[in-house]
Amino acid sequence: MPRNVPSALDRLPEHMPYHDTGCAVHPACLTCPLPQCRYDSAPGWVTKGRRSNRHAEIAAFQQEHALPITEVAKRFGINPRTVHRIVATAKAQHAA
Repeated sequence: MPRNVPSALDRLPEHMPYHDTGCAVHPACLTCPLPQCRYDSAPGWVTKGRRSNRHAEIAAFQQEHALPITEVAKRFGINPRTVHRIVATAKAQHAA
């Protein structure tokens, strides 16, 4: 008669080998500063935050230096249409 040994999936967490390898955001899950794990619920929220910071930087740079859209696009390595959209969105947010 075989012993009733739980499989690896049925073991208690404290009896499982766990290697805290983190992710691209932070090297360890248990000390991560994020308020929510990047893999929980909405997976794009980390990227969205970074993107909005970059968009604010691009809009501020364009406004501060009054450079043509094509020059800003070259400087940031993006398409001029993207710069147009970023600047228009920033103006709309400031107007509101």
